[in-house]
Amino acid sequence: MAANERVGIYGGTFDPLHVGHLAIAEEARWALGLSRVFVVPAAQQPLKPAGHGASPEQRLAMVRLACADNPALVPSDVELHRPPPSFTVDTLAAFRGQLGPDVELHFILGADAAADLPRWHRAADIIALARLAVVGRPGYAADIAVLDAALPGIATRTTPVDGPRLDISSTDLRHRIAEGRPVRYQIPDPVIAFIDAHGLYRG
Repeated sequence: MAANERVGIYGGTFDPLHVGHLAIAEEARWALGLSRVFVVPAAQQPLKPAGHGASPEQRLAMVRLACADNPALVPSDVELHRPPPSFTVDTLAAFRGQLGPDVELHFILGADAAADLPRWHRAADIIALARLAVVGRPGYAADIAVLDAALPGIATRTTPVDGPRLDISSTDLRHRIAEGRPVRYQIPDPVIAFIDAHGLYRG
């Protein structure tokens, strides 16, 4: 990595990954001038203790399929090599160690997730390790003043990104698949083929 390079870290369950996720990653890459965005599926999100519909390995495979045609989106298995739960602070520390001190890290998250950030494990360390790119989501606007009151210092470490605001959710897509409804144009075609081949989300 070159000195002064800007790199994005975009984590999530991606269960399944959909075009809204890809649009957020690409918008943040463009808006912030990021050389690449690492797309990081969580092994087990701490705030989603009920588990996931697909295994961590299957969700990583779907991320790889979805990102295959965009060299700026780089799938990462970093969270699959640690015991769950997957804490963001540990992931950012791993990237900091891998990329070195001169690379500027931007942690990409939706405005809905940002509202919960003060509850996250070692939240103050998260904003020390990386700048935040908070992307607008349908029905959510990041209230930076409220966040800064709960987590002092976050305002100076946050860049709002006016995202494409595609109203697509993995939860809704899992329900659609279970009901046999179409998901084409909401999920990349190679990911749909993977879901069909493995019988995922069929209830």
